Amino acid sequence: MPRMNLEGSSSVVTGGASGIGEACARQLAAAGSRVVVADLNEERGQEVASELGGLFVKCDVSSSEDAQTAASAAAEMGPLRALVNSAGIGWAARTIDRANTPMDLSAFERVVKINLIGSFNMLSQCASLMAQTEAVDGDGSKGAVVNMASAAAFDGQIGQAAYSASKGGVVGMTLPIARDLSAAGIRVNTIAPGLIDTPIYGEGEQSDQFKAHLGQSVLFPKRLGHGEELAFMVMECITNPYMNGETIRVDGGIRMPPK
Repeated sequence: MPRMNLEGSSSVVTGGASGIGEACARQLAAAGSRVVVADLNEERGQEVASELGGLFVKCDVSSSEDAQTAASAAAEMGPLRALVNSAGIGWAARTIDRANTPMDLSAFERVVKINLIGSFNMLSQCASLMAQTEAVDGDGSKGAVVNMASAAAFDGQIGQAAYSASKGGVVGMTLPIARDLSAAGIRVNTIAPGLIDTPIYGEGEQSDQFKAHLGQSVLFPKRLGHGEELAFMVMECITNPYMNGETIRVDGGIRMPPK
């Protein structure tokens, strides 16, 4: 059984303007897929999309209208075969602070809205169009979705209640959605990254020292992961026809301590 052939297909990558999303967009384009870079960063998103021969769509992942626009834009470039849900935000605060004041509930809600609800929203809109394509093999395969969770879904640290809850939700919905979409020939998997070198850590000597320090807590290799390495696993999940319903940690073996 050959790998899923992405030549002539289209795909959607949320958060595709930078970091893990950009790395995934580049590897999808290299495999012959026309990529919709769905992001809020217009300048960088346009740059990446034009470089890859794809299309930029300004997209708030929690908006049904934006999700429909991104999915439809992809489907116009070719049969929609892949969605990578890489958009997300981080936010750190304790459940109660040192003065015993409760966490700002609106901040918790925002993290869950973007990371969890946004992932489901994009997934359901893209799956609707994937399901209407012609199957690519005798099994009836029509497409694949890869969600982005985090090692924090399992080893959430102090201050990560909102982030861990949102990513734990992504892990928890992976199997039931894979079951939902099995009748439509769509596979669903989730990647749980560890410490990855993305723009979130900033740039410069101080940033490099901080990242080197963080890397020492990784089992092996003792460094932060690269977006490209995450994208390798994303592409495996998309193109391996038997990969379905699973969450895979890609984290160098790290298990996060409480802080």
